[in-house]
Amino acid sequence: WVDYLEDNGFSVTAHDVDDVTPIKQELGLTNPALYSCHTALIDGYIVEGHVPASDIKRLLAERPEIVGITAPGMPQMSPGMHSLEPKGYDVLQFNSHQQLSIFSRY
Repeated sequence: WVDYLEDNGFSVTAHDVDDVTPIKQELGLTNPALYSCHTALIDGYIVEGHVPASDIKRLLAERPEIVGITAPGMPQMSPGMHSLEPKGYDVLQFNSHQQLSIFSRY
């Protein structure tokens, strides 16, 4: 996913850690059902999991009043996994109470 983001114009600084859960919780992602394998902080927003670059760009352009967006789990047809084009999953947005709504549907 890091390579994918760089290929899509993002500057990425990766920190490989054994347990990312404390970092997720410190950032405000407290619901394990929203967790994935990658956690990013992008311009004040949490971006969790294999979120497509187009969704990150939309997030930064629209600047909604949310904590972040997530592609929970590890969607097999997501950028950085087995596909460059997202297919068959939702990207969710969440607020500080971990309330969810759909940000994008693929």
